[in-house]
Amino acid sequence: MNLKMTDEELAFRDELRTFFTTQIPAEIRERVARGEFRREDMVEAQRTLNAHGLAVPRWPVEWGGKDWTPLQHDIWQSELQLAAIPEPLAFNTAMVGPVIAAFGSQELKERFLPATANLDIWWCQGFSEPDAGSDLASLKTRAVRDGDSYVVNGQKIWTTLAQHADWIFCLVRTDPNAPKKQAGISFLLIDMKTPGVTVRPIKLIDGGYEVNEVFFEDVRVPAENLVGEENAGWSYAKFLLGNERTGVTRVGASKLRIAAAKARAAETKFGDGSLLDDPLFAARVAELENELLALELTQLRVVAGSADGRPNPASSLLKLRGSELQQAATELLMDVAGPDSLPFDAGADAMSPLWAQHSAPTYLNYRKVSIYSGSSEVQRTIIASSILGL
Repeated sequence: MNLKMTDEELAFRDELRTFFTTQIPAEIRERVARGEFRREDMVEAQRTLNAHGLAVPRWPVEWGGKDWTPLQHDIWQSELQLAAIPEPLAFNTAMVGPVIAAFGSQELKERFLPATANLDIWWCQGFSEPDAGSDLASLKTRAVRDGDSYVVNGQKIWTTLAQHADWIFCLVRTDPNAPKKQAGISFLLIDMKTPGVTVRPIKLIDGGYEVNEVFFEDVRVPAENLVGEENAGWSYAKFLLGNERTGVTRVGASKLRIAAAKARAAETKFGDGSLLDDPLFAARVAELENELLALELTQLRVVAGSADGRPNPASSLLKLRGSELQQAATELLMDVAGPDSLPFDAGADAMSPLWAQHSAPTYLNYRKVSIYSGSSEVQRTIIASSILGL
């Protein structure tokens, strides 16, 4: 297979590269490169992209999407990451937006899609529950129809960035007597300001509050906020998860992290030279770069082979290896920092530089990537059954 880009594809890449590096403020991209998160940076970047038709290219064209080839979509995402731009909020662009566009009423589309693309609404995902994580179909949050409303009671957990969210899209059980647990589930849109909604943060191992518990106590939701048909939510959830797993390799982001580790290693004294001169360290970097190149080439092959739009089980290989390499890249940078990574919250007054302080929490935070969007164990099962035929 010829993986070389055509002249047209190279021109497309260069056009995006120029736009991303000139239209998104440098200070935002510098913060993203350092691993900093700011809500206002996300909003500004996505609104700039949306104003130029670059926020939701995978959506239907009538709602802001682009009639691009799969390779062009891949180039768009890679260049976003390489430019250290806050990627459009996945809950909006890769999850609820496509679901509303595919299954929502015309009223829901007109009401939510423009605001979702422009990040006028910040969405969060209400799927996992204390007893329904990997076994999501066991969810218990109830939504009981009462006239023109649903009354929702239950709890969601690991709700990422719920503290910033305006709305939450939820899987709720509307028919507890359905013959199969996958049945009887509906997809409901809930305003986070509705009385009875409570958000409680969960402190993570990295010291941050990225995820939350969300409680629903007699929360009254207009029935018009139901997406699609009642009790058909499981099908919509599978559609959503298929979109969520697009681009999870994050090759561009891993490239940036390895480049940062090399730059810091070149500044770190080791013997008569720098850490980058150490043969063992250099061999480790070279091996990681080669593995990342192999992943990138495999991703291009999968993208090229998915031109007909059919799901490709090889995406599980990408998710599995992409997770491992993201974690390896964060570990590399933390090892370069060495003991300076230990005072992770000491601040600018400490002798340890800020980049080194940030390396340990980043390493710890990235333990999650082998869990979300289908854990590594799940991916291995898919590979065994769908690719190896075991």
